[in-house]
Amino acid sequence: MAVQPDSTHIVVGHIAGVYGVRGWLKVMSDTDPPEGILNYSPWLLGADAAAWTVTDGKRHGKGLVVSLRGCDDRDRAAALVGQDIAVVRDQLPPASPDEFYWVDLEGLSVETTEGVVLGSIDHLFSTGANDVVVVRGDREHLLPFVWGDVVKDVDFGQRRMLVDWDPSF
Repeated sequence: MAVQPDSTHIVVGHIAGVYGVRGWLKVMSDTDPPEGILNYSPWLLGADAAAWTVTDGKRHGKGLVVSLRGCDDRDRAAALVGQDIAVVRDQLPPASPDEFYWVDLEGLSVETTEGVVLGSIDHLFSTGANDVVVVRGDREHLLPFVWGDVVKDVDFGQRRMLVDWDPSF
């Protein structure tokens, strides 16, 4: 396998709402476990990637609630709702040789073992049973990310994922 591509900022969640009157925020995390997002600081928010320091956070329902330095009232918190939470890629631990960050797979061309190009990876999502790769081309394909069975190879040098998949499915 080739070296993974370099992206400067990686989205790890988003601000989902406000919590209380003291500037706390409801956060939906894309990390596994969800609390892992609290280990990254600063968070880069907004189009200008403004840096915010996490001062406190905890589980709350299906998400998290978080306090950021300088966000100490409800109005300030409301201004951050809807923004993606990004971190500098160097903050992430390196993936082991048999693991990938989803962001590194996005954009790869997807080709069957018979040489049929299905399209490119738009995004991935988790179903609980396995992850699913959404491939967009002439049509949309939903492929289970099952290594060895469906996914045969990921080659970052060729920007391609090789799959054993029926193109008509």
